[in-house]
Amino acid sequence: MHADPATVTPPRLDAAALRHALVEVAGAPYASLDVVDEIGSTNAELLARAGDGAPDRSVLLAEYQASGRGRLGREWTAPPRTQVAVSILLRPGAVTPTLFGWLPLVTGLAVRDGLREAAGVDVTLKWPNDVLIEGRKLSGILAEMTTVPAAGDFRVRLPAVVVGVGINISLTHDQLPVPHATSLTLAGGSADRDAIARAVLEALALRHQQWRECERGSGSTISDELMATYTEACSTIGAEVRVELPGDIVRTGRAVRVDREGRLVVVPHEGGTSGEEFAVAAGDVTHVRGTGGRWGG
Repeated sequence: MHADPATVTPPRLDAAALRHALVEVAGAPYASLDVVDEIGSTNAELLARAGDGAPDRSVLLAEYQASGRGRLGREWTAPPRTQVAVSILLRPGAVTPTLFGWLPLVTGLAVRDGLREAAGVDVTLKWPNDVLIEGRKLSGILAEMTTVPAAGDFRVRLPAVVVGVGINISLTHDQLPVPHATSLTLAGGSADRDAIARAVLEALALRHQQWRECERGSGSTISDELMATYTEACSTIGAEVRVELPGDIVRTGRAVRVDREGRLVVVPHEGGTSGEEFAVAAGDVTHVRGTGGRWGG
């Protein structure tokens, strides 16, 4: 007789193995890696550590987040050890501001890459920060920026960004934080949290490095390669969408592309033409379901 998966606590992450693979070997992609049993928010903790001098490419994972949060201040919590909850501190130096809009999008590509390798699932991306399986939310991304003193005697402050990722691994239907969410277990994927954490962190290191290298490219804008890769992976592009803009403004239309600043470009339905398209930098975007005229996640 098998135990009810809802009553079985998954094993702890193997912090020593993750640290050895990602920090301690020659050419390792990260400067430090910590795993804590419980914390309010991994993002909030790394933002505080950034102010105290934590190095570029510091990683913090938590078995349980008591105050996990998503975009637009939404709560995002789950039972202990049922997610991979990880934040990465990036201190990229003086990066062109237009590139920062692409950081959540590039992070989404990395999560997709890691899940393909370690979980055996194929996912799509929803602009700007969700990872979906069959239209349901599997993972969310939250990037938060602060400034930290520059090294040496210079009295200037440089940006530091904390990128947080939460991936639902073994949650049951009853444990899902929102009705339109899912987990790898429910989707038939692997629930090996150590393998998933390692693969996603390796993919994040690669994609974040590609993002940094754009600063040295022509015009300091996102590379054509990253732009094309994201366009192919993003299920929002080509979809009918409902956009809730600041100020309680709601518009509908068809998402046609993501521009050089990482904004979603939408052609409106309300009598608009392609010449009247608008770009969304901050807003809540919902995909329209394909049947019954219902709005989706």
